[in-house]
Parts: sequence; structure tokens; C-alpha cells
Amino acid sequence: MNVNGNRPACLYNDPSVFVKTEFDTGSPDASMSTVLWAKTQQLQEDAFRQLQNIYGDHFPLEARHHLAPWLEQNFTTELDLANPQHEEHAQRLVLELVAQLESKAMEMTDFLIKNKLEQIVENFKQRYAHNPLSLYQTVQQCLNSEMHLVQRSEGVGVDPSTAMANDTIYQIQQQLNMLKKSTQECGVEIEKTRQMQEHHSINFYKHHQISVQLDSGQFQENSQEYLRWKEWRDKVAAELRQSFNNLKLQTSTLANRHLDMIKQVKELQYRVLDQELNKWKREQQLSGNGAPFSNNLDTIQKWCEDLAEIIWLNRQQIRQLEMIQEGLNIPSQETSMNILPELSDGLNVLLDSLVKSSFVIEKQPPQVLKTNTRFSATIRLLVGTKLNVHMSPPVVTASIISESQANSLLRAGHTKKTSSGDIVNNKQTMEYHQATGQLSVSFRNMSLKKIKRAEKKGTESVMDEKFALLFWSEFSIGNGEFHYQVCAPSLPVVVIVHGNQEPHAWATILWDNAFAEWGRQPFLVPEKVPWMQVANTLNMKFKASCGRGLTEENLKFLAGKAFSFRNMGYNADCSNLMITWSQFCKEPLPDRSFTFWEWFYAVMKLTKEDLRGMWIDGALLGFVSRQQAEEFLQASEVGTFLIRFSDSELGGVTVAWISLNEDTNQKEVAMLQPFTRKDLMIRSLPDRIHDCHQMIHLYPATPKDQAFGKYYSSPPETVPRNTRNGYVPHHLVNVIPGPLGLGKGTDSYPGTPATSFYDPQSPPSARNTPLSSVSVPMMDSQSGGYEGELAPGKGGGLMRELDNLQMDDFTDLCQGFNK
Repeated sequence: MNVNGNRPACLYNDPSVFVKTEFDTGSPDASMSTVLWAKTQQLQEDAFRQLQNIYGDHFPLEARHHLAPWLEQNFTTELDLANPQHEEHAQRLVLELVAQLESKAMEMTDFLIKNKLEQIVENFKQRYAHNPLSLYQTVQQCLNSEMHLVQRSEGVGVDPSTAMANDTIYQIQQQLNMLKKSTQECGVEIEKTRQMQEHHSINFYKHHQISVQLDSGQFQENSQEYLRWKEWRDKVAAELRQSFNNLKLQTSTLANRHLDMIKQVKELQYRVLDQELNKWKREQQLSGNGAPFSNNLDTIQKWCEDLAEIIWLNRQQIRQLEMIQEGLNIPSQETSMNILPELSDGLNVLLDSLVKSSFVIEKQPPQVLKTNTRFSATIRLLVGTKLNVHMSPPVVTASIISESQANSLLRAGHTKKTSSGDIVNNKQTMEYHQATGQLSVSFRNMSLKKIKRAEKKGTESVMDEKFALLFWSEFSIGNGEFHYQVCAPSLPVVVIVHGNQEPHAWATILWDNAFAEWGRQPFLVPEKVPWMQVANTLNMKFKASCGRGLTEENLKFLAGKAFSFRNMGYNADCSNLMITWSQFCKEPLPDRSFTFWEWFYAVMKLTKEDLRGMWIDGALLGFVSRQQAEEFLQASEVGTFLIRFSDSELGGVTVAWISLNEDTNQKEVAMLQPFTRKDLMIRSLPDRIHDCHQMIHLYPATPKDQAFGKYYSSPPETVPRNTRNGYVPHHLVNVIPGPLGLGKGTDSYPGTPATSFYDPQSPPSARNTPLSSVSVPMMDSQSGGYEGELAPGKGGGLMRELDNLQMDDFTDLCQGFNK
């Protein structure tokens, strides 16, 4: 595909190769069944109009029609875009969608259809070039809405929330269409009224001319000629009185029609701005906690543009009616009943509200903001194109404001150029994107250099202090008739200067995003909330970060930890309990130096970065207490193991397994010292488990190779000696020392000391066992010899053990290795 030289390279420039994956079901062909599209084309007129409202510039109905078989084969399966494999597949689908459209356009012989498809392709490339997954989500939403329309027409049950969303779109579009039609009809009537007024003015001038003739003395009174002129004047005067009354009635009728229309516009604008746009903003805020975000800003922009057009046309019509009334010379005692000035003022208020509300932050800046670090944000003016603001694009300025400054802004209702810090690259000019019809600006290289903090109260820390980025601009519309100063504060941000402040900062943001009430005083949040709401929020966040949500058992465990129910166990009913902000992230857990949130955040970070695949597969029990783990393993076969998050080690994961004590012939549960991210970067958890022959089955009874085989590193085979330096390659393996680690196989080293560390809170049968790292040399294929060395590695367990050994133990160790 040829690429225009002045267009930046993007994802769409190379759609030539599509790799077949497990998602593919075959190649589309013309004979493929298009069940959904066939049913869609049989919809009743009202339902089909709803369909036209669903498909728009973001994904035109023509693309749906020409790619019907292919779309229904490839886009009807829901993908989890948080899963890297699914995300990659979705991107391939988008590439192929564009390629399919290009191919269809080339096949077309009809010039108009060919041209339309080429325009759609070009629109897709410009609109979705830097965010191809947005096109995937758009197509999914369109197909789902279409399916629900068909199901509803067939009487099949539809998800209530989806049906409600579709009904909302349809209802708003229907109201807009009705208002447009009424505005057009009023325009026609006003034109007729204007022509009546012109005719009335001509008659008025004619009456004046006749009166001048009669009063000039040119005709003798009561002469035939005088009487004829007088009769003509009386006739014209009667026509004037009739046309005057008709014009008064007509302008009054039209004024009342506009009054009714403005009431409808006001109600509809309230629905679009105060309900739908605010709902979009709320969903945008919750998406910061990992909630799904159905970004329908393009649809809302279309509604705002239609409202702006309707308001502007009504303003022009009101002005025309005022000019007609001025030409009638209505007596002053009658003008007191004139409602046109009031209507004009009402429309100005609606226009002011629409313009200021449509200045929105399309892409929020990061809510945890580190100083001297680049960050970005995108601002859009939804009515900028319709009101011709794009003809002279305004400059947008960004500043950072404190909580008190945000309160002052809310009270004053206008932008004061105050700031609590210095932001570089904080001014950008808005750009008009013709393909999408959007007027927006992207700040890509902002950086916060300095921040001014408020005085702290009580136990507040810098991670509790919230700021907001304020984006503001000024512009005029209507040839300077209206001047606007618009602003948009971002969601709350917490400013940090060091990475170790990040966990607490995210706690502040998580709590604010989840529990802030709409229309609150900045930035007030409740001090305590129901645990069930916190549980839902944690589940949402964990699922977005790690690919799979939390089970009911996981949430019960978290409740027990948050409320410190050690004596009651982790299955206590917490559904009616309230949790405070202090319990959530201020108060340390019993016998620990960290808080509940710090523990949860560290576990989530470890899972996201090192254990994500295993968590999605269900190979990690994770949120299970030590006591529960021991109960599970005591009831299992020897060699069964499970993986749980450590209670004592922040961001640690441990492996517990059941073994048989040969001296007592009793089962014993042992737990490895927890691994942290530092350990897992040296050698992954699946490889470490693979090294340990004592671990045979993943709880309850899955062979470990079946559970973790796909995560093992490629085992280094017998490699010949390097011809350049003569060295034999080696790799790390893990060894469990002591009696628990003794056994047959190359993974056991009898000379390793059996040092164990006991938890005073655990029963005698459970112990924390350190895991050693040993470098294993590879066989030289030429000489049959070995070459290798101890390789504790960075953070290796063996060197830590050596530091703790007594001299006698150290002597035994050396003798063991010499043998």
C-alpha cells in the first residue's frame, strides 16, 4: 500500500501479512452465511432508523454492508484486550479490516461506491492510526447494538443496560431530528411572514402616497376624482389593518412556537450535557480504576453539534422576528407583551452553557504525577467545528491548581490565572482534523518542574494532597459577538517526587475515583465506605492490571486482612461492615510494618509484572492464608504444592508443599522463603518450581509440567565448548537444602546445610525453607568434562546462607563440595 509521504508512519501501512492464530476460523468467502445482516435488512422502519443512528462516521453503514460476511465471522467473539495475545489479535483484525475495505474499493466498478469506500479507508487511517484498538471496540459496539436491535424485534431477551443505552441513543437522535424539522418549518413560516411584512410596507407607503395626493388640494372635495382616491385610500387602509393584525398574530404564534422549542432544547441539552456527558466523564474517571470505558465521545460530539446548530438557527430566526416587529411600528404599550427579547436571552444562555460544557479533557493526564517526568493530555472542543472556531484555532494553556484554588474556581465560575507549580510546554494551539471533524489539541511533552504544597493537617502526607491540572482557553464566535473563556479541570492528581511514594499516591487516587460524588466540593471524599464497595473496586483494579478478577474467596481473604480478623479466620462476614480510609492505607497491619493497601498494591504489581499468565490460568491460589494452605496440603498427596502470596514479605510469593518426614513417617508442610520481584527477575517462578523435584502436583492434582510447562525457559541442551574462549555455558538451578530437600536427582546437593527458619506463629509442621541457587555446568560434548562454579547471582539465596553459617557448618559445607 502506498503511503503519502507527509503522513506519519502508522500501524496501517503494512497490512500485507496476517498470521493465522487460534482465533481464526477460516477464510471469508462470498458464500458465507450473513445471518445477522440478513435479519437486519428486514427490520421495520423505526428500528432501521435506530440502526442508522448506531452507525456513523466512526464506522459507516456502507462498511458494514460490504464487509458483512467477514465482520460477522471475525468480530462476534469477545476479546479481552487486557490479555496481550487478545490485544495482538485485535490489532491484526483492524489491519485486515482496512485491507479488506481497500480490496473491496478496488473491485468496485461503480464510481460513487468506489469513491465512498476509499473515503472510508482514508477516514479510518486518519482517525484510528494511533489507536487501532479504538476501531476494534467501535466495530464491536456497533455489531452488539445491531444484534440487540434484531433480538428485540424478534422478541428475544436483551440485556437491560444495553437496551437502555440503545434506547437513549435513539431517543436523543429522534428528539434532535424533530427539533431540526421544527426549526426548518419555523424558518419557512418566518420567510412567509417576512414577505407579508414587505407587502405590508409597500401598502403602507402606497397609503402614504394616496394621503399626500388627497391632502395636496389637487382634487375638489366631493368630486368624483377625490371620492375615487379616497375610496382607494380607505381600501388600502383596510388592507393595512388586516395585514397588521395578521402579522402581529403570526409573529406571536411563531414566538410561542419558539418558546416551546426552546423548552425542548433546554430539556434535551440537559440530558446530553448533565446526563450523558457527565456519565461519560464518570466512566472516564472509573476507568482509572480499571472499569471498562465505552468511549462514546464521538456520539456526544454529534449531539452537541446538532444542538449548537439548532440554537444558532433559532437565534437567527428570533432576530428576524424582531426585525419584522420593528417594521410594524407596534405601540409601546403593546411591546411589553413581547417575549422575543426573553427568548433571545434564553438561547444565549443555552449557547453559553453548551460551549463551556463541550470543552472537555478527552485523554486525562496521569493521576499520579512525578515531577520532571514527561506526560501528556488531550483536549477537545466538541462544538468547535460547527461554530467555526476552527477557522481561528485558539491557544490552550495548562496549569496546576491546588484544592483551595479549585474551590475558588468553582465559586467564581470563571478562570483565574493562578497556579501552584511550573509546567513546561504548557501552551498548544488547537488543531482541526478534517477527517474526523474534531477540533482538539494534544499536549505530548509537558513536565512538572516545581510544585507548591499547602500546609499539612494532622497525619496528612504529601501523598494525600490532591491537585488538578486546569486547561483553559479564550475565543470568539459570531464575528466577535460572543466571547468565551472556557476551562476544564482534570481529575485529581497526586504529585510525587520519588517512586517509593507511588503506592500511597495510588491509594489516594483509587479512593477518590471510586467514591467521589458528582458535583462535590473539590476534592472531598467520604472518610469511610461500605466494604463491599471497596471489594468491588479492588476486584476491578486487579482484573484490569492482572487479566483476571478476584473470586469471592479472594475477597473474603482480603476482608479478613483489612479488618485484621486473625482470630475469627478469613471467612468472617464483612458485607455490612464499613472500612475507613485510615484502615485502608494508614494503619499498619498487626505485627507488620506495612498497611493493607501497601500489601495489596505490592501483590498486584508482582502479579502484573511476573505472574500474570499463571494468574490468568488459575495456577496461583494467591490469596490464601497460611493456615488454609496447610489444611489444603495436609489433605493432599505427598508432593502436592500450591502458590500463595506471602503475608510477611511485601510483594512476595511463596510455594508451600507437603512432604513425608522419614523419621516420624508424618506429613509435613513446608514453605519456601518468599520470592520477590528481584528474585524472579533472576529466575522465573515456573523454572524454580521445575528445579524442585519435591514438587510434583499443583494443588489439587495437576502435574506441574502440565500447569507450568509453557512458562519454562528453553532448557539449554548439551552445548559444545565455545570455540573462541573455550568456556562451557552454565545456568542456575534451585536447591531446597536440608532433609526436606534430600532426594535423588541432580537437583539435590547433600552437602547443602539444612538451615531452616521457623515462624513462631506457625505450627511445628510448617517451616520456611530457604532456597539456594547453584550454577550447574553443562557437559562438554568434546571432552566429556565439566566446567562451572558456584553462582549465587544477584540476590542469590546461597550467599545469604553462607553469611549466616557458623564455622563448623562452613567446614562441613566445603567438605561436601570437595567430595
